[in-house]
Amino acid sequence: MRLFTFISSRVRQASRVLVLLCMTPLLTLGAAHAQTSSPSPSPADWATVEQTARGQTVYFNAWAGSQPINAYIDWVAETVKREHGITLQHVKISDAADVVKRIRTEKQAGRGEQGGTVDLLWINGENFAAMKREGLLAPPFATALPHFQWVDTVNKPSTLRDFSEPTDGLESPWGMAQLTFFADRARVATPPQSMAEWLTFAQANPGRSTYPRVPDFHGTTFIKQALIEFAADARVLSQPVNADTFKAQTQALWVFLDALHPHLWRGGKQFPQSAAAMTQMVGDGALWIGISFNPNQAANEITAKRLPATVQSWQFENGTIGNTHFVTMPYNAPSKAAAKVVANFLLSPLAQARKADISVWGDPTVLDVARLSAADQARFSGALQPGQLARTVPTLQEPHASWVEAIEAEWIRRYGQ
Repeated sequence: MRLFTFISSRVRQASRVLVLLCMTPLLTLGAAHAQTSSPSPSPADWATVEQTARGQTVYFNAWAGSQPINAYIDWVAETVKREHGITLQHVKISDAADVVKRIRTEKQAGRGEQGGTVDLLWINGENFAAMKREGLLAPPFATALPHFQWVDTVNKPSTLRDFSEPTDGLESPWGMAQLTFFADRARVATPPQSMAEWLTFAQANPGRSTYPRVPDFHGTTFIKQALIEFAADARVLSQPVNADTFKAQTQALWVFLDALHPHLWRGGKQFPQSAAAMTQMVGDGALWIGISFNPNQAANEITAKRLPATVQSWQFENGTIGNTHFVTMPYNAPSKAAAKVVANFLLSPLAQARKADISVWGDPTVLDVARLSAADQARFSGALQPGQLARTVPTLQEPHASWVEAIEAEWIRRYGQ
C-alpha cells in the first residue's frame, strides 16, 4: 500500500510545497466536516456507537491504484449506507505518506480533535510508526470492535505488530499480505526456493528475472527478504536500526546483490518501475518470474486472462516476508463513531470473505476461519483456482520500520545512479 518514502531531499522539499499548497481547501473541508460532528462514544457501548454513527460521513483515504479494490470499496460504501446509515466517501490517494503529511500539518495548524479531514486511513509499516510516534492517532479502538474477536492473532501475529511495532489497538487489521512469486511452469519447472537459489537460477537464465526498482514497495520487499536470509543475526532486525547494526547485518546482502545484478534483466542496470510492469512482462514472456505481495495475484491475472492458466504461484519453502495491512483513525477524525462502525464491518466474515474472493479482490483474510460459524466458514469455501498457492509456508516477520529508509537510501546510493 505504501509506495515510497525516500527518493531524494529535492523530492521531499517538493512534497512539502505540494502539501502546503493543497492544505487550504482540505482544511476548509475539515472545518465544514467538524461542524456536524459529535464526540465519539466508547466502543464498549457498541449500541451507542452505532446510533451515533448514523447520518455521519466517513472520509476513507485509501490507495486507488486498482480497479478491483476501488470496486470493493464501492460495495462497502453501499452496504454501510444501507445497513448503518453511514455515507462512506473514498478519498482516492496514491501514497499514504502524503496523507500522514497532511495530518501532521493539521496538527501543526492547531486543528483540534474533531477538526481533521480524514476519518479512516488505509495504512501500515513506517507510516503507522510515524503517526504513533508523533501522536497523530486516535485513542485505541481496534480490539474493542465486536468482530475483532475473530481475528487470528495467534497464527497471524502481524495483526498485532506492524513492521515490528506493536499496534496497541491503534489500527484495525484489514488484510494479509505475503511475498509471493509466480511463473509459467512451462518455462520454470523448478522455481527457486531461496534467494541463494534465485542467484543460481539467474546465472542459468540470464535476463529472465529481476525485481522492481527500489524504493517501489515490492522492490524494497525483495531486498528485505534477502536481508532476512543473509543477515548475520536476523533477530536484530526487529529492533530500531543504528549505524553499527546496519553495517553488520547488511554486509552479506550487498555481496549477494553485487553477484545477482549482472544476471538480471538488462544486466541489472535498469529495473522495472513496479510489480505491475513485471506482471505484464511475464505475460509477454520477457520475464519468467513475477513478484506480488498478494498470494492470489496470479490467480486474479489468470481469471482476467492477462496470464496463461499454466502460471503457478509459490513462496520460498522456509518462508517469505509478510505483514498485515490496517485501517486507522487520526487523532482529529471528525466522525470517529462511524469510522469505528466501518472498521468493524471490514472485519465481518461477510466483508472478509468477499475481499478474499479472487473474482473480487483476492486479499487474504485476517480472520481465523476455523473459529467461525459453519455458515460463515462456508463463505470462504471454494476449490483451488489456477494460479493459487498449492501450499502455505511460514510468514517471516517484517524488520522494524526504521530499516526501510536506511535500506532504500543505501540501495539507491549503490545501484540507483
